[in-house]
Amino acid sequence: MLAACLVASPALARRPAEAAPKPPTNDDCLACHGDPSATAADGRSIAVLPDKFAASIHGQSGVACVDCHADLATVTEFPHAEKVAPVACATCHPEAAAQYDVSVHAASRRKSPNSVAAACKDCHGTHGILPASNPNSPTNHFNLPATCGRCHGNADIIRRGHIAVGNVVTAFQDSIHGWALAKSGLMVAPDCTDCHHAHDIRRKSDPQSSVYRTTIPATCGKCHEGVERRYLTGIHGEALSKGNPDAPVCVTCHTAHRIQRAEGPAWKTQVLAECGSCHPESIRTYHDTFHGQETQLGFMRVATCADCHGAHDIFPPRDPRSTVSTTRVVSTCRKCHPGATASFARYDPHADKNNRQRDPLLFYAAKFMEALLIGVFAFFGIHTVLWASRAVKPGHPMSGPDGGPRSQE
Repeated sequence: MLAACLVASPALARRPAEAAPKPPTNDDCLACHGDPSATAADGRSIAVLPDKFAASIHGQSGVACVDCHADLATVTEFPHAEKVAPVACATCHPEAAAQYDVSVHAASRRKSPNSVAAACKDCHGTHGILPASNPNSPTNHFNLPATCGRCHGNADIIRRGHIAVGNVVTAFQDSIHGWALAKSGLMVAPDCTDCHHAHDIRRKSDPQSSVYRTTIPATCGKCHEGVERRYLTGIHGEALSKGNPDAPVCVTCHTAHRIQRAEGPAWKTQVLAECGSCHPESIRTYHDTFHGQETQLGFMRVATCADCHGAHDIFPPRDPRSTVSTTRVVSTCRKCHPGATASFARYDPHADKNNRQRDPLLFYAAKFMEALLIGVFAFFGIHTVLWASRAVKPGHPMSGPDGGPRSQE
């Protein structure tokens, strides 16, 4: 019937449909929200400073208010309803949203509506969002530690969010990376996202994480490529590639956030303990030697683990590439002892007086010295007892009138 009417009346068929309401313009929104004192009923500020928005990446690219606040696009009467729908950043940023969706932050927010985990606005802001290239942007390379520190350096959020690693921001600021970033202003110095990524930040227990144990060498290798190559050829890297869960990786020795200069005395002292955590027998025997005793006294101009075995490309002694192999040990000793010979290099830096198979001469010499020490103390102990017993006999020059020891007064 309707079709027949339209055919019968061409003028009616050509009549345009009722025009849709025109969405509010930015000027319409700023008429209220541009007032710095604008607040909601609960006292929360709802002000959007026009200059700040105009300078933002959205303002510069011509984004309208209703492009983000899409539920207000059909509003015709003002003021609009106080409760508005959350902004969906994924509408314009689907890739970043997809990455965020698999992150530890998103998982925490899905688990609890009261989660303190970061969302888009916590890092990027709201109406004054600036590109990361802008020095004033919270996501700028030099500002990221402070931005991440709003949560990961905040004791209350760390407690409420059950963040097991604690305040990592302070540790980073005291590290060689933090100093290079904040003090030296180096663009090549890593910030948080260089290791953890920006949006798809995962737990270190997640195999897909950039800081998962087996992934750490590749993550560090983005900046330290030469070190990564040497590590992968060494015994530690080989063990890791074979699936050994106990194989040390970069953070095992250097830590994750509080990374120090490797040539400093503090580091040399610390690395002994790190090596000893996997090689307790080696560190025990090292401390029995001249080198080890000197380090315990605080002197660091002596050989430590890395001076003899290398730092990253460590090989077993039987491997010709090892710095302590029979073909290279003399040159290794000559780094500190220029006149070292093959005879000098036969010195055992891990001599064990309790291991007869390793060094029989040392074993029996140690036993002899122990017996001699016990014998000397036993002999003079008995001698002292016998002498004291004679000294208290009546009539003895050392005895007093009552038969007891003579007073010294």
